[in-house]
Amino acid sequence: MPQDSREPFYIIRKLLPYTTVAAVLALLYVGWVFYGRSTQNHELQREADQKDIDQARKTYELYGSGQLKILQFYAVPAVVHPGATTQLCYGVSNATTVKMEPGVGEIKPSLNHCLQIKPSHSITYTLTASDDQGHSTSQSTDVVIR
Repeated sequence: MPQDSREPFYIIRKLLPYTTVAAVLALLYVGWVFYGRSTQNHELQREADQKDIDQARKTYELYGSGQLKILQFYAVPAVVHPGATTQLCYGVSNATTVKMEPGVGEIKPSLNHCLQIKPSHSITYTLTASDDQGHSTSQSTDVVIR
């Protein structure tokens, strides 16, 4: 046996090139895994951001795209018995004033609001919404007494 084989670091010096290669390969693998996951996370984040943009655009369009719009106007139930009450619901976007004919009291612009009414006969209600630029729009709904 050579004299060097008795030295404590003989085995380490002999194995050092192999462990260095193994360590470098391990570091390359870990780097490759983290890079792949990072790239995937960035792509997922881009997709999520695009979905948020699309949803915001749909919401903006739904609420009138900055224009005056009656979003909804209906009665629930639309057919009632004499003396019964019903809900008259409306929603407007970008309105400064709203009025209802025939009058049911003071109403204000709202995205979603319901009023309890008790009509005495079949009637057609008309909702008119106006903005501060002088534009107005109207919509009607019927409540039938049976």
